[in-house]
Amino acid sequence: EEHRDMPRSARLTSCLHRPPGSQGPPPARNERDLLLCGRGETMQFTVNIKLSARTLTGTLNGQNRGAADWGWQGLIAHGCHSLVLIIDPRTSQTIQVLERHKANVVKVKWARENYHHSIGSPYSLRLASADTVGKIIVWDVAAGAARCEIQEYTKPIQDMEWLWNQDASRDLLLAIHPPNYIVLWNADTGTKLWKKSYAENILSFSFDPFELSNLALLTSEGIVFVSDFSPSKPPSSSGKKVYISSPHSSPAHTKPAATGAKKALNRVKILITNEKPNAESVTLNDCLQLSYLPSKRNHMLLLYPREILILDLEVNQTVGIVAIERTGAPFLQVIPCRQRDALFCLHENGCITLRIRRANSNSLPLSNEEQDPDQPVQELTYDLRCQCDAIRVTKTVRPFNMVCCPINEHSSALIVSDGRVMLWELKSNLLGSKPYYSYSGSTVSPLYCPASFCGIPVGTQQKKLPDLSLDNMIGQSIAVGEEQPNVPYQQEVQLKFLLTGLLSGLPLPPFVIRMCPPLTTKNIKNYQPLLAVGTSNGSVLVYHLTSGLVHKELSIHSCEVKGIEWASLASFLSFATSTPNNLGLVRNELQLVDLPTGRSIAFRGERGNDESPIEMIKVSHLKQFLAVVFKDKPLELWDVRTCTLLREMTKNFPAVTALEWSPTHNLRSLRKKQLAVREAVARQTVGSDAEASNIESPMISLLQEAESKAEISHNISAREHFIFTDNDGQVFHLTVEGNLVKDGARIPPDGSMGTITCLAWKADVLILGDVDGNVNFWDLKARLSRGIPTHRGWVKKIRFAPGKGNLKLLMMFNDGAEVWDTLEVQMVSSIRTGRNVNYKILDIDWCSSDKVVLASDDGCIRVLEIAMKSASYRIDEQDLTDLLWCPYLLLPRSCLVLKAFLLHQPWNGQYSLDIMQIHYSESEEVKFLMLEQLNSISYDIQCLLLDPEFEMLQRCSLVARLFGDESELQFWTVAAHYLYSFSKGKELIQLNAVQESQASPLDICYDTLCENSYFQRSQIERVNLQEAKRTTYDHTRKCADQLLLLGQTDRAVQLLLETSAENPSYYCDSLKACLVTTITSSGPSQSTIKLVATNMIANGKLAEGVQLLCLIDKAEDACRYLQTYGEWNRAAWLAKVRLNTEECAEVLKRWVEHLCSSQVNQKSKAILVLLSLGCFNKVAEMLYSMRYFDRAALFLEACLNYGVVEVNENTKKFYNAVYADYARYLKMLNLQEGAILFATKAGDAGAELLKDLQQSKEDKPVS
Repeated sequence: EEHRDMPRSARLTSCLHRPPGSQGPPPARNERDLLLCGRGETMQFTVNIKLSARTLTGTLNGQNRGAADWGWQGLIAHGCHSLVLIIDPRTSQTIQVLERHKANVVKVKWARENYHHSIGSPYSLRLASADTVGKIIVWDVAAGAARCEIQEYTKPIQDMEWLWNQDASRDLLLAIHPPNYIVLWNADTGTKLWKKSYAENILSFSFDPFELSNLALLTSEGIVFVSDFSPSKPPSSSGKKVYISSPHSSPAHTKPAATGAKKALNRVKILITNEKPNAESVTLNDCLQLSYLPSKRNHMLLLYPREILILDLEVNQTVGIVAIERTGAPFLQVIPCRQRDALFCLHENGCITLRIRRANSNSLPLSNEEQDPDQPVQELTYDLRCQCDAIRVTKTVRPFNMVCCPINEHSSALIVSDGRVMLWELKSNLLGSKPYYSYSGSTVSPLYCPASFCGIPVGTQQKKLPDLSLDNMIGQSIAVGEEQPNVPYQQEVQLKFLLTGLLSGLPLPPFVIRMCPPLTTKNIKNYQPLLAVGTSNGSVLVYHLTSGLVHKELSIHSCEVKGIEWASLASFLSFATSTPNNLGLVRNELQLVDLPTGRSIAFRGERGNDESPIEMIKVSHLKQFLAVVFKDKPLELWDVRTCTLLREMTKNFPAVTALEWSPTHNLRSLRKKQLAVREAVARQTVGSDAEASNIESPMISLLQEAESKAEISHNISAREHFIFTDNDGQVFHLTVEGNLVKDGARIPPDGSMGTITCLAWKADVLILGDVDGNVNFWDLKARLSRGIPTHRGWVKKIRFAPGKGNLKLLMMFNDGAEVWDTLEVQMVSSIRTGRNVNYKILDIDWCSSDKVVLASDDGCIRVLEIAMKSASYRIDEQDLTDLLWCPYLLLPRSCLVLKAFLLHQPWNGQYSLDIMQIHYSESEEVKFLMLEQLNSISYDIQCLLLDPEFEMLQRCSLVARLFGDESELQFWTVAAHYLYSFSKGKELIQLNAVQESQASPLDICYDTLCENSYFQRSQIERVNLQEAKRTTYDHTRKCADQLLLLGQTDRAVQLLLETSAENPSYYCDSLKACLVTTITSSGPSQSTIKLVATNMIANGKLAEGVQLLCLIDKAEDACRYLQTYGEWNRAAWLAKVRLNTEECAEVLKRWVEHLCSSQVNQKSKAILVLLSLGCFNKVAEMLYSMRYFDRAALFLEACLNYGVVEVNENTKKFYNAVYADYARYLKMLNLQEGAILFATKAGDAGAELLKDLQQSKEDKPVS
């Protein structure tokens, strides 16, 4: 009986029909209801008949080493050969494979999310990937499509990065095109904005995270600092070139012991020099990586295999070093954190370590006497706080890359060369408050849990989630000389790494693949689309193709698997052959594997040692018989059901080159006979006893016995046929029935064909392929044959597609594959290595009636449409096993609705996470997708969102983290800090001055946005460190200058007096020292110095003039001059360290105006500066003028909650306008209740809108 296959492979998704009115999703678009009738009742199945195209990936190529990135979108991207994999780290699933590159991928970078998101600029998954032939593709990851392609040169892209400041444009991508070009691209249109070449080969670059105009290029000879980078035009100068002396010439390597390394730090050579070092001192720049530190301004790290150097760029001097013990594993990569001064380090053994900067507590020697050489010189020390397990490194298994979550900085992923991705997450462990728990006596200072959560200090009883992010796990390191803050509930904390996810790829090729028997109406209840993959190490991996995950991994053989045939939906036969000995004999292993239990039995028993290798195995159409073909040994026929040998052919049996079982059999007629017997038995049994006694009882008992036997075995042994060809091309026909094998007809060879290599038979069509690429189509019914030369050489495999009447044919050649339509006898599609793909095909099969599966030598297995075009797929079409939190996959409007719903629900008495319960007019399908997103939020975060004590500011910052919204997260973190501290200031003292919260100042990564006193302390700490590290006169002079600006005159004088008499500046410095010590506040001296300072400034000596003004406490004037001459950052710095609150605010307000100007266009930075000044009304006005209605309205709500702004006649009109526009925004999102609420709050400004909303509410019933 022909299998009545369904038109496509299907998966059973739900067994019972949903009753009308039941809750839950409607069936998705690609599902179909299928009625199955049997025994009188009707069962309705919903069957997902779509098996999506996908790629299963394996080991990586060496060139993929640097291609990995973890984006603000919360997803990881990494290169695998010419593919880009997208991984969701929360659920450890590969959710997308992007295929368009023709060469190996060398770099991938997620776009930044540092802009305000709206309908016009929605949340979208944008990724740039670059390959070895210089092509850059910018992807829309959700759709799996390329947004634009960029190709300028043909050499591999060395490095690329999206510009982090997205105020002007969010589409700018900077790339290094070898050997020495940097090119700025518009990644939306693919247009080149500008190009600049440099003198040396550029290896990589790093943007300064604090100043957009600064860029450092790592070149083959040293570092080039570019200080005039601008998106609008190429840098005009060729940058400041500095050379690196290799640290190997420093004594750090000559001393083996740890103390030796410590001592050596006192004498670390100046690493950065302006002169080119001589050939002896530096052999090669073996610097692996250069990165600015995002946690503090003007610091950079250089990574070497055995040490990390921290440089202070103000003095171009090493201020810290992390050295590895002699036995330790060398560094491969380091990722500096932003939220805390910490480093994630990857080592060559695959171990990830976290090093956190130690709080400097030792006081400084204030005299210039020689320090005790055994005392460690003061420096930045990074203590090892935790490390994860190493991996077993072999020749083929090496760590390739590490990426770290940029949103929370609490998890990292290790990408291994064998395709594994290991996800490690930091977990904090609170220690008891007893003294013996502490690290007392150890050099490592304890870490403390921060007092605040999501920007707001919380009590011990309040709910918080310490593992949310790095800055919520550990508090700030305490600054110099400061005692531990006396906070009653500050708890000590320890960190550890936990492996939270593991993805593994396919093993090394070669592979053999075989799809399980196709879906039919009979097996629909327990059908699963399983693909068996035989590997070179003897194991068989069974993949579930709807999810793309490994269903079972079975170690079956001891050598390479050569072929697999399924014996049923739940069992398969696989064979493997060992390497041949001198006589050409091998050990053959043929195993029958039961999939549910994993039990495998040696199918041929004791046979298999020292015999000719098995060439192929073929299971008959009804899965009753197995033909085993050997290279130089006669054919064997086996019964699959009983594992018995039916017949071993005689020695003179012809050599088999190809074999195929016939689809025809006599099962139907046997079943008819059996049915007749059953009916006869039934008739006899219902007859009366009298009649029954007349029938011969032996006859009935015989019938019943036969019937019961058939019931037990569920099988009738049907007659099946197979054909095979010999070396001469002769076709033989044999019949197998029970344990009998009969010879049939022989067909003489076709003269037009060479040796037949493969056969395929379906319905009345028989296909023969030969070594020369000829294919013969035989129509058995019409008795016609037609030969087609493909001109592609040896036909290695031919397979018919499943499904009744589906006569599509898949052929495999040495250089690719083709799909043919046998009815039309014409080619449908073709794939050729070197022409349209760059991989070689190793094996082929059909996985459904319209999908083929190809195994290739790049270690991947691809499920493709019949057209065999390598296509990426939409993520939302995937059948993922775990729910995925990624709001970016929703439609832009739905995504913004979800955000508004999570942020603020003032119309509800209590928070809810059920979007179905609110008045939101949208289709059920969209609502269901949103509900799925809400359900995929982790339980801990759901509890926080539902907690009534969780403040709105905390909620805003948490939702910004959930959405990976960089711009929102920065805004709400700074807003929460200053709203809280200004409201506290108001409560304590009725003055404008902010009562600076010493408990937890704003983190130093916010630089000039921090509180003045904290910023000042950190700058003094920094200059002390620079001073401890100085080695040349230049450095000493820079330190003296800084000390003068900071008002540390005594220390500055000491440094000025150190200048040696031979130095040309000796006289100048001595006079300066005298001047500093004798400055009096008398009028004449002040006016003279002021006059001199202004003259100096006018004549181009800005720095010197500013110093003089600071000496006479005219720092405000100094700031004004700095701003006039365009030194805005320097002016802000000086204002923070020298001026009182009011004066400082004046300087910073002028800076805000500058930032808002059209040439600068850094309004988002300006808003943050205004927040730090407490100008909350101005912040709201700016947000409103930039049309950030949602942020403006929520910010006003927060300000009113904290009582830092007042509603009066002047402000009321503006507040109403903000609320009215937010109400319009909510109306546009269809959030009726929110729109009505804010339209009501808007008073007159929202009256008209309110009328419309109430009208539409009456018209439309709640959906």
